[in-house]
Amino acid sequence: MTGVNLSERYDLRSRLRFEPRNGLIWLGEYKMQLLHARALGALRRELIESLGIERARGLLVRMGFASGQQDAALVKRMVGDGDPADAFLLGPEMHALEGAVKTRIIRSTIDVARDRFEGEFAWEVSSEAEGHVQHFGIGGDPACWMQIGYASGYVTAFMNRFVVFRETQCICCGAAECRIVGKPAEQWNDPAYLAYFEPDNFQGEIAELREQVERLQASLRAKATPCQTDLIGASPAFTKALDLAGRAAPGQITVLLLGETGVGKERFARWVHDHSPRAAGPFVAVNCAAIPNDLIEAELFGVQKGAYTGAQQSRQGRFERAHGGTLFLDEVGDLSPSAQVKLLRVLQTGVVERLGGTDPVKVDVRLVAATNVDLTRAIAEGRFRADLYYRLGAYPVTIPPLRERRADIPLFVEALVRKYERLYDKRVAGLTDRARLMFEQYAWPGNIRELENALERGVLLAPPGGEIEISHLFAGLDDPQRAGVTLGHDGLLGAGNEAAQDRVCEELLADDFDLEAHERRLLDLAVRKAGGNLSKAARMLRITRRQLAYRLQARPAADAA
Repeated sequence: MTGVNLSERYDLRSRLRFEPRNGLIWLGEYKMQLLHARALGALRRELIESLGIERARGLLVRMGFASGQQDAALVKRMVGDGDPADAFLLGPEMHALEGAVKTRIIRSTIDVARDRFEGEFAWEVSSEAEGHVQHFGIGGDPACWMQIGYASGYVTAFMNRFVVFRETQCICCGAAECRIVGKPAEQWNDPAYLAYFEPDNFQGEIAELREQVERLQASLRAKATPCQTDLIGASPAFTKALDLAGRAAPGQITVLLLGETGVGKERFARWVHDHSPRAAGPFVAVNCAAIPNDLIEAELFGVQKGAYTGAQQSRQGRFERAHGGTLFLDEVGDLSPSAQVKLLRVLQTGVVERLGGTDPVKVDVRLVAATNVDLTRAIAEGRFRADLYYRLGAYPVTIPPLRERRADIPLFVEALVRKYERLYDKRVAGLTDRARLMFEQYAWPGNIRELENALERGVLLAPPGGEIEISHLFAGLDDPQRAGVTLGHDGLLGAGNEAAQDRVCEELLADDFDLEAHERRLLDLAVRKAGGNLSKAARMLRITRRQLAYRLQARPAADAA
């Protein structure tokens, strides 16, 4: 099958989508960027002049290698369980679509099952070679370094073994076209050449500098956040809340954590406990909204034997269990009126009385409360006691929602992906560019809890060693590939958009289709949108005014009436 047919079969052009309003270009799930070939040539020249030709060559080879692997991941998803040969042949089509080079196959042997590959290819138009010649002229060495890296990375990803290409002739050396040969790395028997593909080709002083930077960063992190253990964040909104919590932690003051559901109030409460003099004592958490009103008092203050039917033995409440430590009351705004009265008394006296009991029990408890309820409004509506609010609200700390600390999202992603990799004993390659962008733009109404759930789902559904896509993260999400403008077969943006048009036509044909009725409806809609201006309506329909007027006049008399 020819490359052109493969491109049409897998609808390759529709994978390249443009969102001019948002300043985005997508190739599948990966962000792309149009770059002036001259600018890339200028960068190449500066790399060579500043690093030397050997180091610059290694950097560009590895850059191309990474690009080839990215395209291979996209093609694998496109082809699925199809013919591996199709997937391989789509690589040159992909490279051409990106404006890098036009490839012609001279000979190739591909057998993934038997782990065999060998091939020779010609590059008829090499943008990289042309840019090199413009700056350095004709020389004695091949210079399509990024493209060699791309071909090697692409085939390596498919063969699951290190395959390396090498130029045998190049335009930069005066040849009419570039040619490359590829085979498994071990068959080259050339360590000096293979060194260009190594992660760091000049480790000496660079490695030493890297170690110094890492030590400095570790020192700065330790100074900036000396107590952060379970809390993640670096945004100004987060550090402000953490600073307030840190100032309160060493004392005994009651802390009231405010914020939406899922922002991590319990983690903040535990952080306050862990960094207080009570860290060695118990940390007891109660979700007041999760316990029925008729049981909440027994849970908080305990039960004396015989207090009610079924109370066959005495039982400590949460206050007694938290003695010497911290009691965290989550969703305190949902407490019943009677529980509010008893809680206020405990805060005032430091004494609890079990339900049905008469003997007071002295407790030493540091209280941290939390709510997502507007307590001042609840007071005005008579749902919350003002005197209890003044006791609880002595030191309020507002934890910002995730949408106000977007700079922290990449930190959460990194930490949570590692967490679920360990939990499910599975390695993934992170998020695709499109998934990362959606994470940054999404409103996260469920905050960190929703983010955690999405990433756990993503790690579970992503293929082993693969990347997490949007479809893995959000159930029922529409195909994001439908957004934006596609490249038509004529090479013009939006001129074709064949895939979208095909979908519309298929939906129309699914029911009893009346071509004349649909044409009349389309004409009327265009005229209405144009405010009765036939010339404007004709431009919208991409026909002449005369053609539109003829179609309107040619309607049946009953329809025109």
